[in-house]
Amino acid sequence: MKRQFLWILAIFFTCSSLTAFGQEQRTGELSGSESNEQFTIATLNVDGLPQKLLVVNLNTEGPGSAGTARIGKYLLKKGYDLVMMQEDFNYHDMLTVLLEDDYKFDEWSGDIGLEGHSIDFLHLQNHRFPCDGLMACWKNDLTVAPAGRTPWLQNFGKFSHANDEIVTKGFRRYDVTLRGGDRIVVYNMHMDATLDEDEAEENAAKDRDARLAQWGQLKDDVLQNLDSRPAIITGDLNSFYGRDDIKANFIDAINDSGRGTVADVWVELQQQGVYPTETDVTELSNIRNGESLDKIIYINPTMGTKIKAVAFCIDKEGYLNDGKPLGDHYPVAATFQVESRGTATAIESLTTAPSVDGEQSVYTIEGIRVSDQPTQKGVYIQNGKKTIIR
Repeated sequence: MKRQFLWILAIFFTCSSLTAFGQEQRTGELSGSESNEQFTIATLNVDGLPQKLLVVNLNTEGPGSAGTARIGKYLLKKGYDLVMMQEDFNYHDMLTVLLEDDYKFDEWSGDIGLEGHSIDFLHLQNHRFPCDGLMACWKNDLTVAPAGRTPWLQNFGKFSHANDEIVTKGFRRYDVTLRGGDRIVVYNMHMDATLDEDEAEENAAKDRDARLAQWGQLKDDVLQNLDSRPAIITGDLNSFYGRDDIKANFIDAINDSGRGTVADVWVELQQQGVYPTETDVTELSNIRNGESLDKIIYINPTMGTKIKAVAFCIDKEGYLNDGKPLGDHYPVAATFQVESRGTATAIESLTTAPSVDGEQSVYTIEGIRVSDQPTQKGVYIQNGKKTIIR
């Protein structure tokens, strides 16, 4: 969980024209199938592990109460529309208290500690805290419905290798309705980490294997739920393109499905679309050659609403205290614009929608997947057969 980074003061990252993160950029008029609505999203690891557990120093370099309050102040000043956070464990109230007037929140999953937890001290190797550390908040004028919390099927490291098996890491999914009525899906997650010392000693193969399995699990969930809405994948992914085979196992796999196109915002806007193939493993940092472990990736469905990334930033401004980041990582932020609205023709793309064990997949007439069968109009797909009731 806790990574010890060697922060290199000489590295400088610009904010790529991310100057319109204010209220003036948030709304747009919809006309026919066109939309110029813009929205902002940020992801940040708030490093909320306790600084001390009983008499044990656990995360002494973490922000603690005072630093976490500064993170909340930073978020209030920035005013991002959607904020996806990781490691929101023991300082949740300090993080959110300043945001309560402007934002709504997902359900907090709890802290890491002794109070309120049943722990079998004779078999500590079997204990896992039920919290995932994931938290989302969104501006009051957005409509967001949390759509579930999913634990990873594979982790590695209990009392070593970043202690990823101590908590219940995974991902959460959100159904988001923007101010202009367009709908998107947002994923927030925290993948397995690799400690700098393990990577330096070439002892990180099992960490990489766990992350690769998590990318595969995420890909399956995306394809199972992809409909006429764009999806944004974000969080502390603990992944570098030259170290973890993200492109082949996630990006290319979804592109090759024919159901959507995938882009990494950093690669698209700052790398001219070129994905890195190598990572400098001697540069033990969460940012290498401009690439952050924290990413914002988006998927446009083949038929449906389309969004486009228009700005990207690894945001240092206001996130420093005594020359060091407030949290484990610098926040990563992006601005998106809705390019076009989905139409009823999106149901044509549903002919290849997967079914699980013969179960019926159900969509609205606009091509949006629903968990409950609609009573009247809808699209029903079972065993490759599609039925449309208008």
